[in-house]
Amino acid sequence: MKSLKEALNEQVLVGDGAMGTLLYERGCEGSFEALNVNRPLDVQAVHEAYVEAGADVLQTNTYAANRVKLEKHGLEDEVKSMNRQGVKIAKTAADGQAYVLGTIGGIYGLSRADVSEVEVEQAHREQVNVLLNEGVDGLLLETFYDLKEAENVVKAVREQSELPVIAQVSLGDVGVMKGGLPLEDALKRLEAAGADVVGVNCRMGPYHILRSFETLPILQNAHFSAYPNASLPDYEDGRFVYQSNPSYFYERALDFHKQGVRLIGGCCGTRPEHVKAISDAVKGATPVTEKSVVPTVPEPAGTSAVSTAESLPEKVKREPTVIVELDPPKKPASLNKFLRGAEALHQAGADAVTLADNSLATPRVDNLAVGSMIQKETNARPLLHVACRDRNLIGQQSHLLGLHALGVQDVLAVTGDPTKVGDFPGAASVYDLTSFDLISMMKEMNEGRSYSGKSLGEKTNFTIAAAFNPNVRGLERAVTRLEKKIEAGADYFMTQPVYQKEKFADIYEATKHLSTPFFMGIMPLVNSRNAEFLHNEVPGIKLTDEVREQMAACGEDREKSAETGLQLAKDLIDEALKYFNGVYLITPFLRYELTEELTRYIKETQAGRKDVTS
Repeated sequence: MKSLKEALNEQVLVGDGAMGTLLYERGCEGSFEALNVNRPLDVQAVHEAYVEAGADVLQTNTYAANRVKLEKHGLEDEVKSMNRQGVKIAKTAADGQAYVLGTIGGIYGLSRADVSEVEVEQAHREQVNVLLNEGVDGLLLETFYDLKEAENVVKAVREQSELPVIAQVSLGDVGVMKGGLPLEDALKRLEAAGADVVGVNCRMGPYHILRSFETLPILQNAHFSAYPNASLPDYEDGRFVYQSNPSYFYERALDFHKQGVRLIGGCCGTRPEHVKAISDAVKGATPVTEKSVVPTVPEPAGTSAVSTAESLPEKVKREPTVIVELDPPKKPASLNKFLRGAEALHQAGADAVTLADNSLATPRVDNLAVGSMIQKETNARPLLHVACRDRNLIGQQSHLLGLHALGVQDVLAVTGDPTKVGDFPGAASVYDLTSFDLISMMKEMNEGRSYSGKSLGEKTNFTIAAAFNPNVRGLERAVTRLEKKIEAGADYFMTQPVYQKEKFADIYEATKHLSTPFFMGIMPLVNSRNAEFLHNEVPGIKLTDEVREQMAACGEDREKSAETGLQLAKDLIDEALKYFNGVYLITPFLRYELTEELTRYIKETQAGRKDVTS
């Protein structure tokens, strides 16, 4: 049997199809990679079915057999055994009739997992080492949404082996990867990293992947591969299902051959009958070395909507600036009071009124609707919080496009409080995106691209705030997170409420190397019970003993409690303004008269200081 490289140079090869589809039908669930150890005969039977159908190339059942993904099943210490067994089973099934490729799957999806690049690289290197030591004919990388991750794996292989490497990416849209990177550029980068075969797999069926290949010229130093899904998926009885269309795959395999593809297989939903159709169409065919290319006509990103309002981070660099949070009400009947409060805060001098996104996981009137009402019925400037908790990636982009359509440009990206603290503790939390991902997503939209890389037709113009909790023991670690948020695209920061005057100096010293503006969070206390609740039950907020004692001394006197709370807030404001120009006032219980007074205090105090110095 000639080497895999020789075979790829001389003929079109047929790949296998989906592993999970057939294993699921055999009653297998959980980690399919664990079946290499627990039910090896079931895995071997799938491989043998594909060999019988005409596959020239088998992938080992090791797609997710890396430390990061196995950790979800408590199997992170089984990396070596699963990969070794995966190779052994595939070799037994191939029996010299097919090449065996060690399969390595991408770890990052469209949204990055909460795992560091270092951890991802270590996990891939561990798997590469095991597979190479087991004597595979080559390595196949599949379902990589993150190009840098794929490049790193190719380079890791090239450091220790000359075996063939097939590197396949998954697309956000036809011909484009996440971030707007054209497929041609991505494949050329993988070719430059050392891949022998580059291509596309998963997410799309043959039609859309073919459209992507039609735009690609033949590469000089690498061949093409394609492993499309059987079709677009449907969802039935809690699982994804795909149309069975082997005859369609016969026709599309001929089309892939015309586009210069040398290795053609199947991904999700494909079965032995799909592979047989591919084999009947192209097995052993002479490769195409010249082709015509359909020129791509990129959609114009357009321009950002013109805004006459000065951005908050620019204003705060020049003069004291006040953002006031006024939570949307829990009941529609309170909307009139809310709108009166928003206008009163604007009249007092608030530069923006910010609206939380179901804070403390408690349902409120949707802040998108309330923000629109503020625009129509008041003169206030809305700044909307956008939480990761309640919307998946689709809903999140839709929500942001709605904000853009309404002319809302000021947003705060937050993770969102866990559902167990709110009114519906059994509700599911989505968290498709981290706050870092959400910031990056909005920056992509500002470039006129969706998170998948597809053109939006015009650019959004979001100015993006990020959250910062300075009430932690390790302030240095918190600042490291800030730096990552700046790298993701954050324009300025809004902090959790601070109740310790000396904390402002600490924050300044820890962040003075950053040019990104800060708004210091200050929330007036209304009574002793409120103070104790915040101190003991709300994450990220701590009060000093002195503050708690002053509030406790007010007893049940409502007026005295409010006065004491306001004075404490004014003292904090005075201290904060020694170091920062931005103040972020948080209104308790819709009592906007409290933050209205504090807003006037800030504006009048600063005006007085200007008069003295002028």
